[in-house]
Amino acid sequence: MARTPNNTTKKTTAPKAVRPAKAGRPSKTSRSSKSDPSQKASTEEKIKEAASKLFTQKGFAATRTRDIADEAGINLALLNYYFRSKQKLFDIIMMENFRHFIKGISFNFLAQGIPLEQKLSRIVTMYIDFLTENPDLPLFILNELRNNPTQLAGIIDSEIGPSRAEFFDTLKQAATTGQIGFNPVHLMANLVGLTIFPFVARPILQKVADVDDNQFNELMQQRKELIPLWMKSMLQLHTQSQTQSPGAPESKPPK
Repeated sequence: MARTPNNTTKKTTAPKAVRPAKAGRPSKTSRSSKSDPSQKASTEEKIKEAASKLFTQKGFAATRTRDIADEAGINLALLNYYFRSKQKLFDIIMMENFRHFIKGISFNFLAQGIPLEQKLSRIVTMYIDFLTENPDLPLFILNELRNNPTQLAGIIDSEIGPSRAEFFDTLKQAATTGQIGFNPVHLMANLVGLTIFPFVARPILQKVADVDDNQFNELMQQRKELIPLWMKSMLQLHTQSQTQSPGAPESKPPK
């Protein structure tokens, strides 16, 4: 008797669908960096370096968190895990720069037993070295002060308020002892202007003077010696004019 063919087909198993990763959560590879302290620190530094670069180039408002993640070579979820928001990341970067900047000024200017002229020379050197490493920082700060004056000014004031008070107290003492014969604000304005303005006006100066980046940096290194000489001459000339004109009105230091 002929056997009837078996029409039953072999049951095939459909491949399991791959579950998509939930939005807003880092991948397993990304999450592994949380358990490794060295890798975590490395990831945070990569994010901060990328953010600092983009904030400086584009400003806070024009920089997206996705841009920062792409620049750092990570996914957006991992960036949000470490810093939560663009504002928090911006505040951290700004404060690190200001702390480094102001700490150097405070340390040099408030050092005991050092003549005023030597303190000024140290501050100029510190300024120029810092700005040579961070040449876009002054223009970035000016742009942010223009776009977000209240916010950024508040951050600066809360961070450097105590150092600023000590700084101007030292200038007042120099004014009362005759080292400075005019309002100390003029001294500070000249010091900051002579040191920082060339970095702000760098594109114009390089174009007008026809110098490349290396030549510009060499000029800035020369200013480490020139600016203290100019400041010293300004102090001496004012003292001489006061001696020759005893009836001239005296500028009072800031209260």
